Amino acid sequence: MRRFLAAAVICGAAMSAARAADLSDLPILRGPVGGLSSSRVNWQGLYAGGQGAFGTSDIDFTGATQSVAQKLLFDTAIENFGGTAEWPVLGKISVHGNGWGAFAGYNSQWTDVVIGAEFNYLHGSFGGSQTDSMSRFFGAGGGYTDTVTYQATASMNISDMATARLRAGYAYDSFLPYVFGGFAMGRADIVRTARIFGDQVNPAFRMCRSISPPPMPRTATSSTAMPVVSAST
Repeated sequence: MRRFLAAAVICGAAMSAARAADLSDLPILRGPVGGLSSSRVNWQGLYAGGQGAFGTSDIDFTGATQSVAQKLLFDTAIENFGGTAEWPVLGKISVHGNGWGAFAGYNSQWTDVVIGAEFNYLHGSFGGSQTDSMSRFFGAGGGYTDTVTYQATASMNISDMATARLRAGYAYDSFLPYVFGGFAMGRADIVRTARIFGDQVNPAFRMCRSISPPPMPRTATSSTAMPVVSAST
């Protein structure tokens, strides 16, 4: 019985030694060996997703209602003597906005070269509005003095935006630098309102009256919905 146990122990030790000798042939223990294939990151395929946005609109409304006021006051005394339409009303504003949307694209890969196209759509509220007023008095000839108030309001709102881009890149494993070119399109609603009113005084006649003709106050509004297109590279 003791001889059998001793023989079994010797046999087991011999088999363990043989297996240990064979482990050196496993690739995972030998390290890199020439001729083995390496994996490449696959960038090819269709992708899609959702997106949210938060941004700031910097808008310059300076002179935005000038053309509206010029049409309103064409050939009137307060425009001829006071240049009312060119008064410096309105200015720059900065307003925060937000939106949500979706994107989709496709990449095609040849070895390490990746060519792709992507489309983005965003719906939200970007833009702002401003109201301003200015009052002045000036001589209008014949001894008359005009006191005029110019009230102006301007607003711009962009609710829908979309972009389309083509890009080309070169893949370095999980790193993909690329260049792109494309265009963006949006819809902008622009409203401009001018309201002008005042009085005319002639001390010689001890009288004050609303400026006439034409009847005052005068108000005009210009509303425009226009596409906004830009290109980028």
